Amino acid sequence: MLVCCAVWALVSAAGRAARPEGVLLALLAVAAGYAAGRIAGAILPVAAPAFAATVVAVVVVAVPKGLSGEPIAPPLGYSNANAALLTLAAGAACCAAWAARSGPLRLALRLLAAATAGMALAMGSVAAGAACLGVLLCSLAAARMDRRLLGLAGLALCAVLAVGGSVLVASDTLPGTASLTTQLTQRRVDLWRSALDLAETHPLRGIGPDRFGEVSEVALADGDTDKAHSAALQEAAEQGVPGVTLLGCAYLWMLYALWRSCRSTPVVLTAAAALTGLAVQASVDYVLSYAAVTAGAGLLAGMATARPLADEHAHDGDGHDGSEHGAVTVP
Repeated sequence: MLVCCAVWALVSAAGRAARPEGVLLALLAVAAGYAAGRIAGAILPVAAPAFAATVVAVVVVAVPKGLSGEPIAPPLGYSNANAALLTLAAGAACCAAWAARSGPLRLALRLLAAATAGMALAMGSVAAGAACLGVLLCSLAAARMDRRLLGLAGLALCAVLAVGGSVLVASDTLPGTASLTTQLTQRRVDLWRSALDLAETHPLRGIGPDRFGEVSEVALADGDTDKAHSAALQEAAEQGVPGVTLLGCAYLWMLYALWRSCRSTPVVLTAAAALTGLAVQASVDYVLSYAAVTAGAGLLAGMATARPLADEHAHDGDGHDGSEHGAVTVP
């Protein structure tokens, strides 16, 4: 799926002054993060996600502008890349908590996840704060779910509603658009409308990767951004309908990989909730433009789909399938 995304980025850039390097870098970051997550999750199913969550929290506190280099502009400012990382950190901490066997360690990791929500709110990102809190609540509720498919379907629906809502706001077909525009800022909605207009004008190949800031009249007039503040709308404008379709398929493939994961259902649903929270944030901001965020998403997905070596050893040693370590068999 990632190869298809890369190929289409090259196809949509062919014959025009486009720059697909940014898309290729993001795809490479996802692939590298996923590979690292599979390895780390297999070797250290508890320590790896716990360490990743702790590092993110420490870096965000120590270098609050390290990713964006821009002043914080609540509620959806340019430093939302840090806030997106906090959402992933909340998911990693909760995954580590479910993999841990010690009660005090589980409590400490869940307190870390709660702390990420407070940090996101302190940064001024209401969306990220709600996402971190939602990840924690979903993780706790996952203990009562026997079948993961229903939970994954609900999370997929949340992502679809978020993307669909941004499209409806951009097209002025959603009731109450005026009040939403006030909350989202007129500037952001104007960029969405510009991206939607470009997608309708160039539905097949779009205008080319990384050309939104050069072609969009709204972006040119603004002079302070070259992003559409929505991953789906920018993808549709720059790579057409096939590009945004591939982006959605990559998200669905990730959910399928989690559904097939040998890890326990709470771990799977926790990771899916964090990645869905990131998808919701990406529908209203350009957080996926930062390699650290895309690599973090791949890392979390890799750790949640890795097969811990301890389970393999248990299977080899006594013939059991490792279910005592939290793994489940997907029907």
